[in-house]
Amino acid sequence: MASVPALVPAEHMADHVLVLPRPGASAPDLLLGLAAAWFDDVAWLRPPADDAPTRGGGGARFHGARVRGRPTPALLRLGDEHRAAGPFLLDDGTAAPLGVVGPASAWALGRVDGGLDQRAGRPVVHDDRDGLVRAFAAGLPAGEELRVVTWAVAAARRTGGVLLADGRQALRPDPAASVDLSVWPARPVPAAELLEVVRSVVATSDLGMLPGGVPGHRVVARTPYDGDLVVDQAPAGGLPRALAHEPWPDGAPATMLRLAWLPQDPYELEVEVPSGVHGIARSRARALLARIAALLQARAGGAVLDDAGFALRAADLSARRESPTPGTRAWV
Repeated sequence: MASVPALVPAEHMADHVLVLPRPGASAPDLLLGLAAAWFDDVAWLRPPADDAPTRGGGGARFHGARVRGRPTPALLRLGDEHRAAGPFLLDDGTAAPLGVVGPASAWALGRVDGGLDQRAGRPVVHDDRDGLVRAFAAGLPAGEELRVVTWAVAAARRTGGVLLADGRQALRPDPAASVDLSVWPARPVPAAELLEVVRSVVATSDLGMLPGGVPGHRVVARTPYDGDLVVDQAPAGGLPRALAHEPWPDGAPATMLRLAWLPQDPYELEVEVPSGVHGIARSRARALLARIAALLQARAGGAVLDDAGFALRAADLSARRESPTPGTRAWV
């Protein structure tokens, strides 16, 4: 496994290293957009330079990697205590051993004051979709560091990247594990219309009320092999950070729709490497929920977010509908 000095300068070797598969001038914009979906008041403490630091390729050697000069890295604030330094650009040969396709950018995630975060005790649970228990077996991050690490794993899942926890332990979250969606429509979707949309994808769908007396309605599509698909429409409340600055024609959405998959064995949602059967069902559910979200957005407008709160474009939904598993129809 590549160590931190092969990806970032020595002064960042104690940091977490987030590797995102986008190089060059677009790397800072990608990181800024991902950070703004989770953190308030995201801002550059040091703006990006035109010529980013480079790892790999030609030039002088530095701790096993080649460097074409040492421009000062940009610094992006992440919350009140942390920052991301970079981007340190990686060529294909450096990114490939990390499991990242194509050229990439590395960002060093650490404290603004240069200190080390205090860790909590050793993990006492083992069910962990993101692999944090494995990566931090000696002591879990806590407080703001845990938030930064959780965001970095979500960002890696969203982009097909990787996080090196403490610069050593690789966390490669599977992008296909992101199944659930939320739709923030420009107008409320009447119950009959919602049922019509979901039934156009899964014919066995039924309409009901939300549990607990919450205003709204729920459509459930039950299948014998793949679990249930559940679509809830409820009052929106506040906007998520990713949509806080979006223009809405009639003000903020009054309702939101949550699209969720309930597998036959919910325990498999909490493990880093689920079974093959779970993966097949998950692939079909992911494609079906993406189809439902696209249909709802086409009718009611608005925006679609993934389960980590990152905004999805039409191309992202289309890619989800192109399931790698043969057959994207629900078993009914």
